[in-house]
Amino acid sequence: MDVAVLVSPAAGRGRARARADAVLAGLRDAGLTPHVLPATTGADAETRAAAAVAQGTGAVVAVGGDGTAHAALQAVAGTSVPLAVVPAGTGNDLALALGLPADPVVAARAAAADLLAGRSRTIDAGRTEGRWWATVLCCGFDSAVTDRANRLRWPRGRRRYDLAVLVELARLRPYEVTLTLDGEPRTLAATMVAVGNTPWYGGGLKMCPAADPTDGLLDVTVVELGSRLELIRSKPRLADGSHVQHPAVSVHRARRVELGCAGVTTYADGEPVAPLPAVTECVPAAVRVVGTPAPPDDQVG
Repeated sequence: MDVAVLVSPAAGRGRARARADAVLAGLRDAGLTPHVLPATTGADAETRAAAAVAQGTGAVVAVGGDGTAHAALQAVAGTSVPLAVVPAGTGNDLALALGLPADPVVAARAAAADLLAGRSRTIDAGRTEGRWWATVLCCGFDSAVTDRANRLRWPRGRRRYDLAVLVELARLRPYEVTLTLDGEPRTLAATMVAVGNTPWYGGGLKMCPAADPTDGLLDVTVVELGSRLELIRSKPRLADGSHVQHPAVSVHRARRVELGCAGVTTYADGEPVAPLPAVTECVPAAVRVVGTPAPPDDQVG
């Protein structure tokens, strides 16, 4: 079976590139024929993955983090072509949600075994103004932090995100958000709104703790106006999802989410998706995935 392989050279500060040869060898040893798609940008990766799907590839294997999986998702969502996620990025939130092995080679072999045995499972996906995403879509403070982090050239890795948080905390302001859930509108002053297909984002932060990618619904976590100190204090609670117990946080569920807020761009899977206003829908069973879940001690996390 031929499979198309996307490898992000930058993912995991070079971890994906460093493990690529071992991953490819693991796929070959399992009986697959991998074809590396030579993409250097996200847009190029999406174009080449779409071409591979159109040409009948047996699967698209994303070796990297959530950004690599996001590029592959644009090609496979809504088709019968499976997605195999091989976690090798800084943020591996989709792999975490799928319960995949933490070791990239083990994950690749698990995906190959499923492909050759004809095993797969389906998950829902979000679709916002024509863009597919798998984990969490955010707007407000968090999208501003992501945008800031993407524009910083120093420091590298997670510290760049931490610096972006500090910069945006200094600029903290409420956002006037129009939120319409399954046709019911409301206007509120919010610090952030997160729409979750899966629980985690930002490298293991459990923003939408009860989100289930197989229930046909999106979880919407709304953080209403709070102080800088409250935001700082709440960050550790994101690790286990206990922030939803705070009185300023509310959680909703909907199939269709409409968001409006002037001057704000949404991000999902860590990638820019669409400026607001934008409409998001949950598309049930939109993505076929392979890779048998690992024992808890071996999973991403």
